[in-house]
This record gives sequence, structure tokens and C-alpha cells, in this order.
Amino acid sequence: MHEDLLARLRDGRTAVWMRGPRTRPGRFDAAAASANVAEAEALWTRFAPALAALFDTPDGSGRIFSPLLEYPAAPGLPGRIYVKADHALPISACVKARGGVFGLLRIIESIAERAGLLDRPGSYAALTEEPARSELAKHTVVVASTGNLGFSIGIVAVAFGLQAEIHMSDCAKQWKKDRLRELGARVVEHSGDYTETVAAARRSVAERARAHFIDDENSRDLFLGYACAGRELHDQLLAANIEVSPERPLVVYLPCGVGGAPGGITYGLRAIYGDALVSVFVEPTDSACMLIALAGGYGQPVSVYDVGLGNRTEADGLAVSRASPLVLAEVRDEIDAVVAVSEESLLQWVRRAWAEAHMKLEPSAAAALAAILPLGEAVAEGKHAGAPWRYLDDAVHVAWTTGGDMMPDAVFEGLLRQPGAK
Repeated sequence: MHEDLLARLRDGRTAVWMRGPRTRPGRFDAAAASANVAEAEALWTRFAPALAALFDTPDGSGRIFSPLLEYPAAPGLPGRIYVKADHALPISACVKARGGVFGLLRIIESIAERAGLLDRPGSYAALTEEPARSELAKHTVVVASTGNLGFSIGIVAVAFGLQAEIHMSDCAKQWKKDRLRELGARVVEHSGDYTETVAAARRSVAERARAHFIDDENSRDLFLGYACAGRELHDQLLAANIEVSPERPLVVYLPCGVGGAPGGITYGLRAIYGDALVSVFVEPTDSACMLIALAGGYGQPVSVYDVGLGNRTEADGLAVSRASPLVLAEVRDEIDAVVAVSEESLLQWVRRAWAEAHMKLEPSAAAALAAILPLGEAVAEGKHAGAPWRYLDDAVHVAWTTGGDMMPDAVFEGLLRQPGAK
């Protein structure tokens, strides 16, 4: 790993890693990815009646999707920036309502099939009623989280009548723990970081009957749940007459914790756009686990602690010390850049998004916006030439805002008052 890059991370300064021009080895199977995503989308369709009965979804459809918004013109930004507004996503106002809820629905479907609850017409809608609720109440869903994954799964599990046990690392925000407890979920607090919390949660289900562990580090179900968002964005761009091509690429800025959400979204989008997609992962400098894995040429998870970083950040959803091995295996070669952003810039963009666009973002979500200028500066400095970087000025830029709308006002106001220094 380049020493200058590592020095910047250790100093808390924004750092950019970029893949060379079109150096992916061509192992990505777009046809297989499209088939996998289509199968995942079918599950969302099957569960739409149940979700419509339990939650307020757009047009009462039972589908989980977010709007595509244009960010107001602002100093220093490229001409047009769009925001994929998962900070306002139905159910839990965060991207985890895609993958986390999808993984939970897989478990519910499996329980219901074994119990003979899906043998009649309309049976998916009936999963919200008796006798399905009594059957589901015999089961416990267990997940580890820094915040939003546990929050999303807890909300939906309790709504279906399951027992929910959420293991939360020490960086998880108190308001998320409080909300989960108010819903009736059991919150288990750990003094360690996310990786340690996942290991503890996994061990806790080893000898328990009817306990189901949702593994954010290695779950293909979660990965495919996120991947469905690719088609959603594609359809929204078409509806807005926004064209994408290799000469006008789609640059998507994706906040990255363990990597499941950005990895899945990249997988879904790459199947649609091929080389017209530029996938940019965004991390806090002190939790830059994906950048370390890629820039160091490891191709496998490496702990941030092993290179002198502390995994301390205000962006609780991104406070992860080691990247997902599943994501590295699936899309390592499909990630075009990683931008590690400073704590100061995260908080500055929380304030800017509120002042300029009235968007209520968590620091984790503001990371997407915070990465746009540093990437553009790196390209302007000539770190890489050729496609796709030569077309960055003409690109379609989409910042994926991953959470924030359900943040209590007092917590958000506290973020707005913070000076912005680490």
C-alpha cells in the first residue's frame, strides 16, 4: 500500500484510491447477475401484500423504494448531482431496509413454508395474521449491527411477530437502541467493535433452536436484496430522460461500512450498465477497511487496526474494521474508486445538505456527498487518464444517501452544532 495514502488515513485527511483505466479482468457475469437479481425481485413481489398491510409504503404498494432527487446547484460541485434518497426510504429511512429486510423475508418465507402457511391463495398477505403470527412468534431473529441494520431488521421482525435480538457494538447510537427497545426488540450491547459484535452474535445462536442469524458479513441474501436497487435507479433515470453511456458514465457514490450495501448495489448496476458504471465506495478515514483491502492489493479483508487506524468515527453505520469477504469475492474488480473522507468533511456535509437541500442526513449518509469533490480533484491532478476518468465532467453523478430521516430532532440539531473537527 502506498505510504502517502496510509499517512493520509492515519492523519485523518481525505484520501482517494482509483483503479487504473478499465483494468477489470472481465470476470463479471452480467447474465448470471441479472438472473440472480430477477429472482430476488420476485421475493419482494411475493411479500408486497404483507408489507403493505404492516407499513406505510409508496402508493400502498408494499414496495420499498426511494425517490431520485436533483441536488441544488452549489459551489464546487459538478453541474448536476442527483441524490438516491434512501435517507427517506420506507420502514426505517435507511438503505438497510433493502438488504436487511430482504434477508429477514427469506427467513420468514422459510419458516412459513415448513409450517404449511403458504399453501393457499393470498397466503403471503395472511402472514400478518393468525395463525402465522403465532408460528412466527416461536422464532428469534438475531443480528449484529452498528445501528441501521439492526434498526431495520428489528422494526420488521417485531411487526411480523418474531422475536428480535439485536447485538449492537459500542459505536451504535443510543437513540437507535432506545427505539428498538420501545418496539419490543431485545438489545444486547457489546463493548467491542462491529467485527467482535458479529462474532459474539453468531456464537449466541449456535445451540439455540429456532434462532436465525442474519450475517451482514457473509450473507448472499442481504447482498442480493441491495442489488435490486440497481433496476430501481435505472428505471428512474430512464423516466427522467437521463442518458448513460461509456462516454457519459453513471458515477455512483456509495457509503461503505462492511460493504454489503454498496457491494450489492454495484453488482446490480454493473449487470445493467457494464463499463458505463463508475462505482465509488466511500468510508471514514479511520475506518477505511475497503480502501486498505484494495489499495494494498490484498484482495481480502484486512483489519484497520493492523495498519494503525482506530475505527473511530461519528458515522456509526460505517464504523467497521474489516471488509466483507463476500463482497470482496463478488465485486472486488468492479469497484472503481474508494474515497476515505475526513470527519470534518462528514459533518460539513451534514450541515450543507440541510442548508442547501433541506436533507436530514446522518454522517454516514453525508459521506456520499463528501466524496464528490475529492474524487474530482484526484482526477484533475492526473492520477489516472483514460476512460472512465476522462469523462468525469460529463458524467451523471448520483450520491446514495443511506440514512437520516428517522433521526430524532435533538440528535440532528446536535450534529448541526458540532464544530466539524475530529
